[in-house]
Amino acid sequence: CSPPGDSYGVLPQPCHALVLLNPQSGSGRALDDFQAVVQPMLAEADIATTVFVTERPHHAHEKVRDEDLSQWDTLVVMSGDGLLFEVVNGLMERPDWKEAMKKPLCILPGGSGNALAASINYYAGYDHVAKKKLLTNCTFILCKGLYTQMDLVSLSTASGKRFFSFLGFGWGFISDVDIDSEKYRWLGSARFTLGTLQCLAKLRVYQGRLSYLPIATEQGSSPAPRDPHAPVTNGHVPQPAGTEAPGSLPPDSLLAPLGQPVPAHWTVVPEEEFVLVYAIYQSHLGTNLLMAPAARLHDGCIHLFYMKAGISRVSLLKLFLAMSRGTHLDLNCPHLCYVPVRAFRLEPRVAAGIMTVDGEALACEPVQG
Repeated sequence: CSPPGDSYGVLPQPCHALVLLNPQSGSGRALDDFQAVVQPMLAEADIATTVFVTERPHHAHEKVRDEDLSQWDTLVVMSGDGLLFEVVNGLMERPDWKEAMKKPLCILPGGSGNALAASINYYAGYDHVAKKKLLTNCTFILCKGLYTQMDLVSLSTASGKRFFSFLGFGWGFISDVDIDSEKYRWLGSARFTLGTLQCLAKLRVYQGRLSYLPIATEQGSSPAPRDPHAPVTNGHVPQPAGTEAPGSLPPDSLLAPLGQPVPAHWTVVPEEEFVLVYAIYQSHLGTNLLMAPAARLHDGCIHLFYMKAGISRVSLLKLFLAMSRGTHLDLNCPHLCYVPVRAFRLEPRVAAGIMTVDGEALACEPVQG
């Protein structure tokens, strides 16, 4: 069920996979589930594994940044989305990042969020499932050995940090739920339900300026299908050959520096009080949250959602319940806005609230992607 323009590579057989596994992720069952569910399937598919169990934060980041990766055909992350964020950014820190980023990556759900795993399950046309069934489906995709391209978003902050993100950037309600519910990790995905109810009780408003480059200003009204052979440079316009030093990271060609105003053809949102801002590039925000049903792995598009202040708690709860089925936009809630964009900038008025990138907490400051 691949959309037109998708080109697939195939893993070699036999295949050797490096499995990066966080034993603490989710409710702490990742290693048991790997041995019980994943390993027998991989053995049957002729995929040999080297398991690297992480012992601390950034352990996987350092491993993929410093290691000779040539002995493995694929890197498999068995954890939540946070470990894949480490792996992607570790790969992007390598001097040979262009080559390293061609190494197929696989996600096997072992955390409590598992948004990318749920998204891939959705793109593959499988029924909506969770827990062991989702793990089985994702392992089956790995056994089949097909891989394709995925967009990354380059995020830059006012303090000079740069991240490469595969899932989403958030500020406000959703990020609060994500981080406030960390203390309920043992509940698995139910932690997000409890976190949502707690954050609803103390609903906050965030002040800032949001700007974006809508897709429609560049080309037609929908993203043109990507030429599968065109160079993919993380959503940037490829620079003419010879303009960048070898090994230098791709330039943020759509963005003005953060201290300067956004380009004139950008849209500046008139409202400056938000309940949430979320820029997502995959379909799912969590196993049970289908936030951007139109998203695809490499549609060259950031799906930007923002919710204006003034929404009632009841309406907000209705939206989140509808999001489990992906029908929240059908409610036509006047406070919820959705726009497909190429780039965005968010400038909080004061450093209030938590920002998240791929579910990991960031200090609150101006950011663009």
